[in-house]
Amino acid sequence: MHFLKLILRNTLRHKLRTGLTVLGLMVAILAFGLLRTVVDAWYAGAEGASSARLVTRNAISLVFPLPINYQERIRRIQGVTAISHASWFGGVYVTPKNFFPQFAVDAKTYFNLYPEYLIPPAELKAFLTDRKGCVIGRKLASTYGFKIGDTIPLRGTIYPGSWSFTVRAIYDGAEAGTDTSQFFFHWDYLNETMKKAVARRTDWIGVYVIEISDPDRAAEISTEVDAMFRNSLAETLTETEKAFQLGFVSMTEAIVVAIRIVSFLVIFIILAVMANTMAMTARERIAEYATLKALGFGPRFLAGLIYGESLAIALAGAMTGILLTFPVADRFSEQVGTLFPVFGVSLETVYMQAAAAIAVGLAAAILPAYRAARVSIVEGLRSIG
Repeated sequence: MHFLKLILRNTLRHKLRTGLTVLGLMVAILAFGLLRTVVDAWYAGAEGASSARLVTRNAISLVFPLPINYQERIRRIQGVTAISHASWFGGVYVTPKNFFPQFAVDAKTYFNLYPEYLIPPAELKAFLTDRKGCVIGRKLASTYGFKIGDTIPLRGTIYPGSWSFTVRAIYDGAEAGTDTSQFFFHWDYLNETMKKAVARRTDWIGVYVIEISDPDRAAEISTEVDAMFRNSLAETLTETEKAFQLGFVSMTEAIVVAIRIVSFLVIFIILAVMANTMAMTARERIAEYATLKALGFGPRFLAGLIYGESLAIALAGAMTGILLTFPVADRFSEQVGTLFPVFGVSLETVYMQAAAAIAVGLAAAILPAYRAARVSIVEGLRSIG
């Protein structure tokens, strides 16, 4: 207890210096946590992917569609338990900055493949019976204030024209990591409308979503699907849902790497600040350490005082930074809207923040503790004068 009291008193001896150091650590740990959360948000779609779902797209590029008549042929493959399809719509709500994912889907089958989308049965029934109805996620509804019965106008880009949809259902996520920022509507409505405008663009879809009975056969079934359409006018590429999502992440991999580097650079900078603080502290107390040695206290005791003070400062900054990470992340999530569909501070991020603070506390005390442990009693006492 006396040892801990001594550490506490040493820590509070220079309140301004300690306070500024704690403030710097708090900002660094907060920034580190937010940057790591941004990286987690980038991979949220891949992490939430199901191992029992495959995605089939055009082998050339995702921008090229696939014929609708592939669906029944894929369904007959052994191991395929269900199949649906979706097409990227790419409409604009009011202004281009109001971005959110929009998909034209096979309404009767699509949501059966996604049990993580929780839709009230009555609302789902209303959607299925309304050709111009749509299903939106809870986050999307909260961001723009949409509610059941509202009309959402979209300006088509890929599919030109003015489109209007009525909100018939709002889905929630079964888990915190479920994307609830999406917009779904009837592919049949899109297809029928395009028949009147551009007939050659009908009966095409963007991707097939395939549910399989055994995830261990994912590679085998993927190969079989692609072999079925080899040398056709629209060859396919089938991969797991996670691999499909990671394909999007890889397009911005340089940004993700840069954010990771910056997050660790922040910790390195605060380490330098912390090391300078502890070095100043040790230099000021040379005479005190020499006196303690003369009284019989060993090098380990002196090193323990410095390590204890360094860790106390680091943990004080870390605790404050970690506690602030949650409200700041929530506020950030509100500001970015649907740009990051899933944005939440994970336990892994909190553990990394705590570990980074402890590492900074220990590393900053190494050299001052070494010097204090080796201080000469005569030279130390001489410095009093």
